[in-house]
Amino acid sequence: MPTLTQLVLLVLGFAFSASAQFQFFEQMFGGGGGGGHAHHHQQQAQNVPSDSGWYQQQYEGAHCDNYLCPDTLACVHFPHHCPCAFPAVEDKVELGEGIAVCASKGGFKEGEAIRKIELARKGLL
Repeated sequence: MPTLTQLVLLVLGFAFSASAQFQFFEQMFGGGGGGGHAHHHQQQAQNVPSDSGWYQQQYEGAHCDNYLCPDTLACVHFPHHCPCAFPAVEDKVELGEGIAVCASKGGFKEGEAIRKIELARKGLL
């Protein structure tokens, strides 16, 4: 007949084995246990901290012999050659004297942001 110590060790061994198996399945199937409840067991994503240290480190570590665009870290010959960070939703507008800005595409027509910037430059908007 097994001793009390042997029984305790046997029970602990089964418990550890079952726990390891459940952890494996949680990791394998995204914590859902296969029952369609995956969203209850997953960790919630956290917002990016408002510390600019990571960006500054990337900027300082980037190699560029000409001009390093601060928004995109693209290496270009002149500052006004910098691309927009999100060209699918931004229009690049050159303001003259080597200055360019990226503005959100707006309105219902192609070039609406550029048209509004030109009107603002002329004092008409």
